[in-house]
Amino acid sequence: MVSLLGSRDELLRVIEGAFRADIHVRGNEITITGSPEESSIVVRLFEELTELVQGGAELTADAVERSIAMLRMTSDRPAEVLSLDIISSRGRTIRPKTVNQKRYVDAIDRHTIVFGIGPAGTGKTYLAMAKAVRALQEKKVNRIILTRPAVEAGERLGFLPGTLYEKIDPYLRPLYDALHDMIDPDSIPRLMAAGTIEVAPLAYMRGRTLNDAYIILDEAQNTSPEQMKMFLTRLGFNSKIVVTGDVTQVDLPGGVQSGLRVVQDILDGIPDIHFSRLTSADVVRHKLVSDIVDAYGRYDETVRQSAPQAIKGAVKRPRGRS
Repeated sequence: MVSLLGSRDELLRVIEGAFRADIHVRGNEITITGSPEESSIVVRLFEELTELVQGGAELTADAVERSIAMLRMTSDRPAEVLSLDIISSRGRTIRPKTVNQKRYVDAIDRHTIVFGIGPAGTGKTYLAMAKAVRALQEKKVNRIILTRPAVEAGERLGFLPGTLYEKIDPYLRPLYDALHDMIDPDSIPRLMAAGTIEVAPLAYMRGRTLNDAYIILDEAQNTSPEQMKMFLTRLGFNSKIVVTGDVTQVDLPGGVQSGLRVVQDILDGIPDIHFSRLTSADVVRHKLVSDIVDAYGRYDETVRQSAPQAIKGAVKRPRGRS
C-alpha cells in the first residue's frame, strides 16, 4: 500500500485532487464513493497502478498524473505504456511516459524510416537513442551514427575560438550527454575510436552509404530540403533512420525552407516511412515547459491571424507632399 499510495499518502492526495469522488483507505481496502463515471475511472486507475507496482515499477506523482490523463483521454492502458522497458543502465530504466511516446517507439520497431516531430522536451531524440543503443546491444546493427546540422541559433561559428572540431563540438554535445546516460562512460571513447559509435555534423554524411547502421538525425528542422534529401539517400542495407526535430524552432537564415517541413509533404504515404507527431502533452521536463510550448503556440496563431488583417487594413498614402 505504501508503494501504491506513496509515502505519507502523497500519491493518494494526487488522485483525490483529480477526481470528484471520496476515496477512503482502511488497511488494504479502498472504498470509492461518487458518480458512476468518476468512480469507474478511479477503479480502473487503481487497477492499473496496482499492476505497475506488481511489475516492479516505482510510482511517482508524475506517473500517476499521466495515468489519469490516459484513462480520461485515450483507450490505452497506463500499465502497458509505462511498463515498456527500452534499456536499463546503471540502475535506471528508460521507458516511454506518454501514449504518443509509446506509439513513437512502436513505430521505430515497425518502420525503416521514422520522423519524430514535436516540441522541446518530448523525448524525441532520447527515446530514439535508447532504441539505437538497444539495437547495438542486441547486435541488430554494427554501429550507431548520430548527426546534427551545425546551424547557429543566434551565434556565429566563425567567431568562436578553437579548431573546427572545437567549434562544432557544442552542437553535438547534447548527443554525447544522452549517450552518457545509456552507456558506461568509460566505454564510449573506445566505441568511438573503433567507429562503433560516430557523432558527426550533417555535412560529413555527404557521399556515404550507411549499411548495418542505426542513424539518428537530430535538430532536423535546421536542414534545408537539399540536405534532407542528401541525408535520407544515405540509407543502406539493414539500416534504420530516425529523424527528429521541432518545426517551431527553425534557426535557418531568412528565406531558407526547413527540410523537415517540406519532407512531410514529399514522403507522406510512402510505405515503411512513418511520421510520429508529439505535442505539449508529451513533454516530460518541468511542467512549465509544457505551458511555455502552449503559450508560444497561441502567440504564433494570433500573429498568423492578425497579419493578413494588418495588410488588408493598410492605407496607401498619396504621393507627393502632404
